[in-house]
Amino acid sequence: MSAVGRFSLVLHSHMPYVLSHGKSPHGTDWLHESAAECYLPILDALGRLNDLGIRPRWTINMTPILAEQLDDPSFKVSFEDYCQEKIDAAVADRKTFEEEGSMWMQGVAGMWQRYYTRALVAFKHQWGRNINDGFRYFQDEGSIELITCGASHGYFPLTGTDESIQAQVKLAVKSHSQRFGKAPRGIWLPECAYRPGYDWKAPVGDDTIWPRKSVEDFLYENGIEYFFVDSHMIRGGEPLGTYAMQFPQLKEMFERSKLLFEQLIEDRSEYEHYALPNGVICFARDPNTTAKVWSGDVGYPGDPAYLEFHKHLVPGRLRYWRISENKSDLGAKQPYDPWNAFEKIQGHAEDFVQMVKGVMHEYRDNHGRVGTLVAMYDTELFGHWWWEGPEFLFEMARAMHEEPDLASVSGGDVIDEEPARHLIHLPEGSWGEGGYHYIWINNDNLWTWERLYPCQRKMRQMAADYDGGPAHDIVVQAARELLLSEASDWQFLISTWAARDYAEVRFEDHVERFEKLSAIADRVHFGETMSSDELSFYEDCRQKDAPFPTTIDLKYWAALDFPLPTAATIE
Repeated sequence: MSAVGRFSLVLHSHMPYVLSHGKSPHGTDWLHESAAECYLPILDALGRLNDLGIRPRWTINMTPILAEQLDDPSFKVSFEDYCQEKIDAAVADRKTFEEEGSMWMQGVAGMWQRYYTRALVAFKHQWGRNINDGFRYFQDEGSIELITCGASHGYFPLTGTDESIQAQVKLAVKSHSQRFGKAPRGIWLPECAYRPGYDWKAPVGDDTIWPRKSVEDFLYENGIEYFFVDSHMIRGGEPLGTYAMQFPQLKEMFERSKLLFEQLIEDRSEYEHYALPNGVICFARDPNTTAKVWSGDVGYPGDPAYLEFHKHLVPGRLRYWRISENKSDLGAKQPYDPWNAFEKIQGHAEDFVQMVKGVMHEYRDNHGRVGTLVAMYDTELFGHWWWEGPEFLFEMARAMHEEPDLASVSGGDVIDEEPARHLIHLPEGSWGEGGYHYIWINNDNLWTWERLYPCQRKMRQMAADYDGGPAHDIVVQAARELLLSEASDWQFLISTWAARDYAEVRFEDHVERFEKLSAIADRVHFGETMSSDELSFYEDCRQKDAPFPTTIDLKYWAALDFPLPTAATIE
């Protein structure tokens, strides 16, 4: 290999299940916005790169719960309606601006009209109303590698039973394989959250201590070859914040996990990939490139020429202003100039490539070998939060292709080219604030785990006892409700106060549905029949919460493939 370094772009595409609650500011429109502003533009960028003969080898995760929604017939209808509403809003805005004599803003309104028209045409006619098929096409063309995630984005380290983690992984692999035509080699762990195997005690509930399987055990058993962690996980920092004082169980959990974190090599680096004891490979996120792309303060997305995210025109909610030099005053925003904005993109893309090149040159000079820089981002950053982001990805891929010192690779490409040279044990942690579990368990959302743990234990019992019996179908629907309640998004939204009320309502709804369905299943299993009200409730659940219609297998929750010894209780 002649390059001085490898570059791997990893995109995490995810949306919690929002279809069941129809259109709302915090519901289905999230999905519509991401489809129009992120997924379709990235497919467009991949198509243009393909026309240039460039295969960027991006690693793209489509979470199973997102892919389920994109395939849902109700989404396909509502997305077309959404695009038409945006087209109509642009036409109305254009007329208003014309009456006001604002010719420049008329032009920006015309840009929006053309944009959503192109999105609608691409959705209906280029991709046949199937965005997943678009990503599968570029996978089969060799442009990208598709990987998976936990089925409903459950937070693995805090999950109350190993069977629930097993179900998240097995269901993810099965649904991904069916949808994209091949099994995933890699996985984006939800929230990049990892936990080794050790004697575990739940952070809430009783004091029983029992042996947990490591996350990589579930991956290995299901053919997953690699995953990703944040850089502090590789370097061995202790990601405990002051909140540990409020939750002593968490400090104890971390100390137990830390015992396994042996310093097997002296010089850990984010630019190496490492094998865990069972052979599963881990990659780490590069800290150098993160702020340049994530940050609106010091990174590219904060350029004054780019589109302002926070200011829009009601009622159509289209955006007409740029970030401007005064970033904090929405009233001082200047009109958006798309020509000026897009002239900035190429320079930012080239700067990014040169930064990657510099980091890789330094690593090779200091270590005498080629490393891999892994740049990890939420897909929704590109196009939604940063409007010009998909075009940045296009220009970055072009510049990377023309740079002889760098090779663009997917996760699978790296381990095919160079097996891991070092063994590593990882501590417990995530890519969240503080590097541990703070965002997903704190005083504001502790109650969600108190509600969730009994449901996970009940699911294990029903899957073992009721599979194939008269209550089978009811338990399958209960499994859907449990999966949807396990989404880490709910704790995140509660912690950050972003759509907190919505998250609390959604979590409560799924847990209450699970509890009611499990009570019905208990009675039906022992010979009772559902009342008309219970049957109506069951059918309502099936209609509203309908992901994974053909892929749920109750055996996923019933028993572990390779169980650990029976847990013991410490006196």
